[in-house]
Amino acid sequence: MTDFSTQIPIEEAQTIDPNAEIGQILEVESMPRDFGRIAAQTAKQIVAQMLRQAERENIYEEYRDREGEIISGVIQRREYNDVIVDLDKTEALLPYREQIKGEEYRRGDRIRALIIEVRPDSRTSQIILSRTHPDLLKGLFELEVPEIYDGLVEIKAAAREPGDRSKIAVATTADNLDAVGTCVGMRGSRVQMVVHELGGERIDILPWSGIPQTFIASALSPAKIASVSVDENEMSAQVVVSTDQLSLAIGRKGQNVRLAAKLTGWNIDIKSQADVGGMAKKSIAESIFKSTAVTELAGIGAKTAESLQEAGFSSVEDIAHADVEQLIEVPGIGAKTAEKLHSAALVMLKEPANTEN
Repeated sequence: MTDFSTQIPIEEAQTIDPNAEIGQILEVESMPRDFGRIAAQTAKQIVAQMLRQAERENIYEEYRDREGEIISGVIQRREYNDVIVDLDKTEALLPYREQIKGEEYRRGDRIRALIIEVRPDSRTSQIILSRTHPDLLKGLFELEVPEIYDGLVEIKAAAREPGDRSKIAVATTADNLDAVGTCVGMRGSRVQMVVHELGGERIDILPWSGIPQTFIASALSPAKIASVSVDENEMSAQVVVSTDQLSLAIGRKGQNVRLAAKLTGWNIDIKSQADVGGMAKKSIAESIFKSTAVTELAGIGAKTAESLQEAGFSSVEDIAHADVEQLIEVPGIGAKTAEKLHSAALVMLKEPANTEN
């Protein structure tokens, strides 16, 4: 049965195309009777929408496997606080939250950034970039240091405070290769290229270690560390430094210890040797105080102990840290008894006697 809405006789078909054959499809221009201006505009919008959707799908297919890759682009314009970057085939978005604080983005400047997200369907930019992600630092070193790309040197960890300071820990798989020196380069040439790309961000390169104490001490460089003790269950570390190294270990506004904690994954508490010594002394005294009552002092009777307690001397520590003159004021205690009690209390607390009393 012939359907004249979609089929025509062979004779009529050959008037359109002399080479037409039975079963062949011919394309014929047609203008529907009701095809007015509004219908034409609607059709145009539909076609444009389909083209945009097809373009979005092509962009997604091309970039979806490139997340985590560093890409180079040209700054096109600003949209509020965000920056639009031209990638030749499409545009990408550098959001305000992913920009380095204080960095200027001028139209026409070429920058490198890390692709952190590729959105499958978005009316705005599908490709999201970052200039603050730690992986950007790793990727830039991989571009500048062939040994990293070849697998001879590995960046084990990285921590950043974008635009200010960063730390990376590196290790090598080759016995005769210095991982730190390789990343620094001849006269600092390699690290300086990365520093320049990140707008002057200071970068500390240090050796990685599988021993927590060693790695933590290294992460706190340039400070010299006296000792490190760790609690693996709590993932916390107690670091002791000399008094003159304390401010260097902590860093300006706590930056050095903060970056070290991010790099190592440990909670780090830094104290000076003087503080630790004072705490140890106090701890010993408190321990003795808690376990030693006034009545345990040699040669003290119940009545004397009661008088001392009524006068406010309820512990051995109270007696040890009092003056002999203060003890003499307690009813029933003379000068010899006061000196005897004071000396006995000092012996129990393992403190030297005050020869001035």
